Amino acid sequence: MPSLPKTINELFNAAVERYRDDEFLKHKVEGSWRSISFGEAASRVRELALGLYSLGIQPGERVAIWSDNRPEWNLADLAVLGIGAADVPIYTSQARAQVRHILNDSGVKAMFVSGSLLAEALELKREIFTLETVVSFDPVSEADRSSGAIAAVDLMNRGRELCAEKPGFYEDKWRAVGAEDLATLMYTSGTTGEPKGVMLTHKNLTSNVLQNYEWLSLNGRRDCALSYLPLSHIFERGVWYLYLYCGFVIAYAESVEAVPKNLLEIRPTVMTSVPRMFEKIYGKIVEKGLASGFPKKQIFLWSLGVARQWAELKDRKKPIGAWLSLEHKTADALVYKKWRDAVGGRVREFISGGAPLAPEIAYMFLGAGLTILQGYGLTETSPSITCNTEEHNRIGTVGRVIEGLEVRIAEDGEILVKGDSVTSGYYNLPEATAAALTPDGWFRTGDIGHLDEDGYLVITERKKELIKTSGGKYIAPQQIESLVKASRFVSQVVVVGDRRKYASALIVPNMALIRSYAELKGISYGTERELLDDGRVIDLLLRQVDKYTPQLARYEKIKRVALLAQEMTAESGELTPTLKPRRAIIEKNYRAVIDKLYEEEPAVVAAS
Repeated sequence: MPSLPKTINELFNAAVERYRDDEFLKHKVEGSWRSISFGEAASRVRELALGLYSLGIQPGERVAIWSDNRPEWNLADLAVLGIGAADVPIYTSQARAQVRHILNDSGVKAMFVSGSLLAEALELKREIFTLETVVSFDPVSEADRSSGAIAAVDLMNRGRELCAEKPGFYEDKWRAVGAEDLATLMYTSGTTGEPKGVMLTHKNLTSNVLQNYEWLSLNGRRDCALSYLPLSHIFERGVWYLYLYCGFVIAYAESVEAVPKNLLEIRPTVMTSVPRMFEKIYGKIVEKGLASGFPKKQIFLWSLGVARQWAELKDRKKPIGAWLSLEHKTADALVYKKWRDAVGGRVREFISGGAPLAPEIAYMFLGAGLTILQGYGLTETSPSITCNTEEHNRIGTVGRVIEGLEVRIAEDGEILVKGDSVTSGYYNLPEATAAALTPDGWFRTGDIGHLDEDGYLVITERKKELIKTSGGKYIAPQQIESLVKASRFVSQVVVVGDRRKYASALIVPNMALIRSYAELKGISYGTERELLDDGRVIDLLLRQVDKYTPQLARYEKIKRVALLAQEMTAESGELTPTLKPRRAIIEKNYRAVIDKLYEEEPAVVAAS
């Protein structure tokens, strides 16, 4: 029996041996989906790896990848690892000052880029003294070549020539890479401060893939996955390695905006996502259902109640009576099947990570036959620590601890983790490393939580994001936000109130439903701003907040709200690439709005 892979190189080549002629990667070119087999991918990786070697890239040196999601991203990643170098992924949305910091800090020698970023990359090349070559995934001009750029196709040609001269040389290179060798420096985007380079070895990444493979019982499964989350983030990258090892077909979404269309085209069986996408899907479903008119609207609202009731009983493993089963079967034929068809009709399960998922959303999807398995992890843990499974799924938790890892809860409630997938620290930051790791090797996650009676992990808050009121009470904003987002009238919410008298919230409403409410109530308005300024709309949102947070202690209650007309986005810098709020930036951008919330008058305020 072959031994288990110890490096990403071994993992990749083991998958190629098993699935060489099978379809592997799918992407759209000029409007048509094209496929790459495992064998074709292996040939391209070999040529790219030897091309990098011909540039003088040595084991241990760093190569950046600055590109949107595409097959070339992952092939470049595997090529870099194949010659013993380490790669440095960079988000396309990263602030340019941060890109410069990452390139300088990591000392990259070469950089892969998509064509749209080539001009900026060549400008940076003039500033970064270690950066010698920029490799474009797209064609380059003669002027670009004279500035130090090379097209990936030309790099592959160089690699092909070297392969002909030295047969077996590439195999010798990738086999020489060890489990403890650095595979990647992943710079955490974070919610504050300069990005830190998390050092992840082949052992870190490979052990997590194998742990998830066993934990999720993926042996023998050949799924089709749609990938849209940024590969520069450990969540999607780690899952991509898992898909690779399982022999899945991986289709690349054209863009975030194209995901709904691509779902219908690819009809995936599994997909990773973040809560924001599920919230948007649910919001669209509700919007469409409420606009359907009599009697479809009444049937739709009835189906929501049935879905929630059925899902809660199923999740708690309680008996589902004959009458509710009949109602659910009827609602499935009338409503839920359309939900499943809207995501391609074949989804077996979604995997959610990156941020807390509102239980209300999870219940509704489960009731409609779309299981969302929530997991938990960090860049520093490669990433998975816990995950729900098909057999053991408990909504409101992030699952049980994956076998092979250890979790304990510190006295102050912080989650600590230990295992092969845990980083050895931050690149060039010994003080930050010492602060993050205990002397006996436990990583401090910075998250507060607890294990329930059955071993499921419940996360309540980020340790550093706890809000402390002027009265000395601590409030967990993520927990409150997760509850409030269950309201179909709420698109986004950020709780504020640090060192203030009480908690308030910035809310981006679901404007389609707000307009429907205005029509129902006879509220006249000229612009959306005028609509959000209307006291009746503000009162509606306050009532929605109260409706979905009855369990909160008095000091945790949201007392005032500000309604925002503009969505918070990663492009604006207000969200991380995985769509978590950057609270410091949001509070800075809306400082005047927040200050008004704490004036004596008025009781509530709307703001743009």
